[in-house]
Amino acid sequence: MGVGYSVRGKILGIYGYGRIGSVVAGYGKAFGMNVMVWAREGSLERARNDGYAVAPGKEAFFSKCDVISLHMRLVEGTRGIVTADDLGRMKPTALLVNTSRAPLIDPGALITALRTGRPGMAAVDVYEEEPVLDASYPLFAMDNVVCTPHIGYVTHDEYEVQFSDIFDQILAYAAGKPINVVNPAVLERANNRS
Repeated sequence: MGVGYSVRGKILGIYGYGRIGSVVAGYGKAFGMNVMVWAREGSLERARNDGYAVAPGKEAFFSKCDVISLHMRLVEGTRGIVTADDLGRMKPTALLVNTSRAPLIDPGALITALRTGRPGMAAVDVYEEEPVLDASYPLFAMDNVVCTPHIGYVTHDEYEVQFSDIFDQILAYAAGKPINVVNPAVLERANNRS
């Protein structure tokens, strides 16, 4: 077993400052890390209000951070948002963490970047091919990568919260008053048909 690295005083980059990104920023701060955020303008404003540094630009974000953790939803606008050039700007000692979605990174870019040493390390629980059925998947063979299945959030407590939320949503729908509706226009069209 190798000797670890201290995170105190290192720069934790949070790419995407939503519900999860803001919590991870707090964890970094608790460990004595200097948190820097890069995200959409509204999220950057929230990060500033929470007392975190905001990167002057995407290039500076990737070149200055010691650890970058991705926290974005995968939508058309975020697909491939992390490019090979972004990864190439990272320090050879930097760690990239992706527990969001693999397609946030350009296809093949992470494997190529890790082979060239920028970033020097990665920790992932999402993959370009899911489920990964091939034991010779390139990331699995790299000694500078930690790979886990996408179940890091799974705890008894989290299941209780999720199932309670789901149950509340089913009851609200059955009562004719849906909650947490992602696309309310669909409900409006359905109501207009009846």
